[in-house]
Amino acid sequence: MDKLLYINGEWTGSELEKINITNPASGEIVGTVPNGGATETKQAIEAAHQAYLKWSKLTAYERCDLLERYYDLVLENEDELARVLTLEMGKPLHEAKGEIKYAASFLKWFAEEGKRVYGRTVPSQHGDKRLQVIKKAVGVVGAITPWNFPAAMITRKLGPALASGCSIVIKPAKQTPLTAVFLVELAEKAGIPKGVVNLVTGNASKIGDELLSNPLVKKITFTGSTEIGRVLMEKGAKHIKNLSLELGGHAPIIVLDDADLDLAVKGTMASKFRNAGQTCICGNRIYVQENIYEEFITRFVEEASKLKVGNGLDEGTDIGPIIDKNGYQKVEEHVQDALSKGATCVLGGEGTPKNGAYFYPPTVLKDVNSTMLVMHEETFGPVAPIQKFTTDEDAVELANQSPYGLAAYVFSESNRRGTKVVEALDYGIIGWNDGAPSTAQAPFGGMKESGMGREGGIEGLEEYLETKYVSIGV
Repeated sequence: MDKLLYINGEWTGSELEKINITNPASGEIVGTVPNGGATETKQAIEAAHQAYLKWSKLTAYERCDLLERYYDLVLENEDELARVLTLEMGKPLHEAKGEIKYAASFLKWFAEEGKRVYGRTVPSQHGDKRLQVIKKAVGVVGAITPWNFPAAMITRKLGPALASGCSIVIKPAKQTPLTAVFLVELAEKAGIPKGVVNLVTGNASKIGDELLSNPLVKKITFTGSTEIGRVLMEKGAKHIKNLSLELGGHAPIIVLDDADLDLAVKGTMASKFRNAGQTCICGNRIYVQENIYEEFITRFVEEASKLKVGNGLDEGTDIGPIIDKNGYQKVEEHVQDALSKGATCVLGGEGTPKNGAYFYPPTVLKDVNSTMLVMHEETFGPVAPIQKFTTDEDAVELANQSPYGLAAYVFSESNRRGTKVVEALDYGIIGWNDGAPSTAQAPFGGMKESGMGREGGIEGLEEYLETKYVSIGV
């Protein structure tokens, strides 16, 4: 799969140096993309700006009809898209198909919601004035997306951008650009006008710097690490860029002693081991009330031991590879640090790197405490550290001690206790008896160092709109 850049409706960049894309399950090269930089990004921005002037003047119905067509094409190509995604990212094929459906749902939701961008009239204190509030598309958007959800993280940005009247320049992650190219090919096939959607692969710093420094780019939307988020905020300050940042997480899972343990185990499994633990809302630290601690661990280990590790294309695989060597080494570091500080490994605990592929089994650690790295840093791997707590207040205190505030989970059958815990948690997303809360129609985003802004829901559309107030003398 040798792919190209997409700028102003043209596939280009064949003359550029190529970047090899490898399958993390085998280390084999599965495709190439051009190593684009500042020049190509500037061309894409200029094309997006010219396209925006026309695209934003279409009616919401015209734009949304094209998004509906795009949605249909994504679903029609679900199997092939999922296979490409698994080849370059590694997640099990059934999870990849789930992601494609999830990605498509953003196109559908915003195609519908784009027809409901409402302004309002405001009562005036003077009889000779009429006050109006109207909405306007932000303009050219620069979208920087991560490797762990290479389809959904694009459509979660592209859907509201296009529905609101913006144009977009997409910079996909270096590890997983092939899925992005496939999605852009379908956008072209759907009839999205040239220049409205552009794709530049290559040097992250050069592409990012051009997006941040170019005054034609009015908004940056980024999903990735908190460290890079800080850099984007600093560099974006020169032009006061409109920013949406979905950054790192360190999600706590709290299991109260009145929880339905079958449901709690099932929900924790879904949160912890999906995508081999390589998700931003993955349950990273598990807090279980002391009087059910041992029973929860027994049931959890029983279920986790059933998971099969392997190539995502192989039937029956539940956990695919860690994305690369750096990711694998971080998982190993967290496990060894915990063991050296008194944790007990009751499942897994030893990876199997081979021929450029890095696999790590589902791992469960008990007797964990707050001195361990795994309880402070995002592991991004299939490691479940479990710490006991005494009171509900203790659990909330432990959960809130993190500087991150993206997602949290609570398992309790008591409306009173659950409500108090949920209201006390400083997190933007909370799953109460739900290990998989993400959905297109609800806002997604975090507090504290987990970012700013929201994606999904009506809040996600607002991120791509400016509010204009008009006072009319009559």
